[in-house]
Amino acid sequence: MKALKKTAKRLLEPFRLPPAAKAVLREDRRRLKPDPGPARIIEEGIAWLGRAQDHSLSQDGGVARHFSLIDGWSTSYPETTGYIVSTMIAYGREAGSSDAIERARRMLDWLVDIQFPEGGFQGGMVHQLPRVPVTFNTGQILMGLAAGASLDKRYRDAMDRAANWLVATQDVDGCWRKHPTPFARRGEKTYETHVALGLMDAAAIAPASGYLEAALKQVDWALTNQAANGWLAKCCLEDASAPLTHTLGYALRGIIGAYRASKNERYLRAACATADGLMSALAADGRLPGRLTSQWQPAVDWVCLTGSAQIAHCWLLLHAATGREDYLQAGLRANAYVRRTISIDGQPEIRGGVKGSFPVDGGYGTWQYLNWACKFTIDSCREELKLERGGAGTAAQS
Repeated sequence: MKALKKTAKRLLEPFRLPPAAKAVLREDRRRLKPDPGPARIIEEGIAWLGRAQDHSLSQDGGVARHFSLIDGWSTSYPETTGYIVSTMIAYGREAGSSDAIERARRMLDWLVDIQFPEGGFQGGMVHQLPRVPVTFNTGQILMGLAAGASLDKRYRDAMDRAANWLVATQDVDGCWRKHPTPFARRGEKTYETHVALGLMDAAAIAPASGYLEAALKQVDWALTNQAANGWLAKCCLEDASAPLTHTLGYALRGIIGAYRASKNERYLRAACATADGLMSALAADGRLPGRLTSQWQPAVDWVCLTGSAQIAHCWLLLHAATGREDYLQAGLRANAYVRRTISIDGQPEIRGGVKGSFPVDGGYGTWQYLNWACKFTIDSCREELKLERGGAGTAAQS
């Protein structure tokens, strides 16, 4: 009976949708859009993030977690606002945009205001309970604080308090177990290499702090969960047997960060193993299934656009590190696919925004345009442009 009710609900849902949601779903099911190219998507994405900041229901300087085709804008999301800061500062410096820098300062000032005295940050949106310090969210916000400290010394204290809290709460084997998020399934998470990435960013500001050593210790622990085919166990919010490409992308980016920070070839080999496995699941048109099994087989028929953008960025970074042409082509194909799902005209709430899933009714961020999907798409497109132009360096670490 329960299964029948669930099926009936799924079949009836399209008839109950608001007209805007129906229109987006029809368009998604009909075709991909033409590729507007990375430069246009960067500009539109930055503008969308600005609107997400301005329209956050909490009106606090943070960035709204999402825009929903069902119920509109959300309140601010500390975790992702944290690493959006890094993107806004990097873009502001490159483009000479004082508006992007000022927006980043407003985000930073809000984050400093909500930091717990011991240095950690809450999980979830700003209004969600319980309001407790969480390892993962603190690590993501640390990226923004490190970028802020490179811009203005007044953010250095908040950066150090967050980083020191992470070091103090780390277990002896490198894993973090003491402060899990209350908004995901409990248990060890290999994708917290992306917390380590925050410590790496802080170590670049404070090299004698012990932050890098703690970061590498976590990556070492995570790699004890890597299989010979590059698969990473314990790497999902909810379903470790078929993790999201989003969390796989987090994990891979942290391993690449360990190589970039230490120059230890062991991390590069580990990153390539996972990147190769992911590449085996990539279609010729750039489509990457949103969840994958331990043999890199599709587990769903929709795309997690956040994960596709993150992994595209990782492939491009690995191309820069190894010179491998297959990484370059994979990154370009995945980036182009994500761009072809983005509207660059029409209503401001969706113009330049990136959906959680493609089609929009898929199983991640359903009916929503997610601020972190937009952030990671901008980062990956910036990396693509740098490679295209043959410039030195790469896009922001976060």
